[in-house]
Amino acid sequence: MNLLEEKGIPIEKQIRTWHDIVRRPFNRMEADCYTRTRQILMNGIETEAWSFKHCFVRKSQDKELNKLLVNIRRIEDMQQTTVNWLSPVNQTVLDTTLGYEQVAVDLTAWLAQNEPDDYVKETFDFGLLEDFDHLYRYSQFAYLIEETDPNEIVQHMTDVVIGRPTQNHHNDNKIRIRKPYDKDKASPTTKVNILTLISGEQQTHNYYAEHGFMYGNTDLKRLYAEICDVEEEHVTMYETLVDPNETMLEKWLVHEFTEACNYYNCYKDEPDERLKLIWEEFTQMEIGHLQAAAEIFKKTEKRDPEEVIGKEVVLPCHFESQKKYVTNILENEVDKRLSEDEGYLKINELPKDWASYKVQETAAKDGAPSEQAIRLSAKSIGRDIACADEKLLKKQTDLLERGLEKEAQAPNTIPVEKYQKFEKIPPLDFLN
Repeated sequence: MNLLEEKGIPIEKQIRTWHDIVRRPFNRMEADCYTRTRQILMNGIETEAWSFKHCFVRKSQDKELNKLLVNIRRIEDMQQTTVNWLSPVNQTVLDTTLGYEQVAVDLTAWLAQNEPDDYVKETFDFGLLEDFDHLYRYSQFAYLIEETDPNEIVQHMTDVVIGRPTQNHHNDNKIRIRKPYDKDKASPTTKVNILTLISGEQQTHNYYAEHGFMYGNTDLKRLYAEICDVEEEHVTMYETLVDPNETMLEKWLVHEFTEACNYYNCYKDEPDERLKLIWEEFTQMEIGHLQAAAEIFKKTEKRDPEEVIGKEVVLPCHFESQKKYVTNILENEVDKRLSEDEGYLKINELPKDWASYKVQETAAKDGAPSEQAIRLSAKSIGRDIACADEKLLKKQTDLLERGLEKEAQAPNTIPVEKYQKFEKIPPLDFLN
């Protein structure tokens, strides 16, 4: 299907009533888990589209172009309201957080397996290693504080396991910068995959920054702060894969193409008939936006839009269980780290003056909140469910009882064979 040839909804017919903008949310306990992930991702896609057009207008002196941009931006702001407010009122911040991390794990794994550029794929795999550890850390608090089994949210489609420990994710952000693709050689799939992941990670950062304070537990607030910082690094890592030589019109074209492709994929996969109608309507609206951008692109740059986005729809946001792929990445790449030449090294290959060491030591001077999640679990059930190492646990427990929190911090690297799946644990007394 060539989206440039499809019949969409004309832009002048896209203003909707408030009744149409605010739709009934999905049911927290009855919805398919991937209905939630689609809703989360498309919220991020729309937020990115809205912010991009604000930046574009601030740089543009073309008044006619700006009139079109601000009209489309308003429509997309209304779309974002619809999508964002599909979240049910009884879905807690931690429930939604587990959904965000399921997006990160299963979406990144899907994109990595369908990415034609080997370097971009390796970058996706590296980010994947970090995302599923975040799911594990938040899962501890979901059960400790709200007595929510994370499998009620992810519905056993995504394993809740420890990955590369979150305390190791913090880097000197300069070495998160990656090599950009060549805009004239890169596949439209690569362009859409990257922008989709940028949008998802950016939205995750924003959600944690805006909602992490809503819990009274200081350890959980610190965990949100810590992982929010990693999401900032992820946005840096993915956005620097984009060729900076793209013109603003090229970028606009890719943005509209990415939105249309993602909505179409949501429509194709959605089992909830009521939400399916929303995804279908928004696909048609985005086709209208894409065709408007294509006409401006042809008129201004005297180029065929298909040179940038190709002739066929790309399907970036398909969600399905990725357990096998994730386990393979964990077992084979957990020791990988960022190098300062835009590549990757194993832990034992890192120089002693590796730039990220100083960042990690400074940030974790008083301990890592992500490790505190494990220690709270250890206190609750008498052992550390992450390490399952009796000798280490005894040493940590002795240090904790002596008040030596910093010294009890978990080791820098947890061997792959030590990770276990999530298991229920009783809540701590002081959290009841």
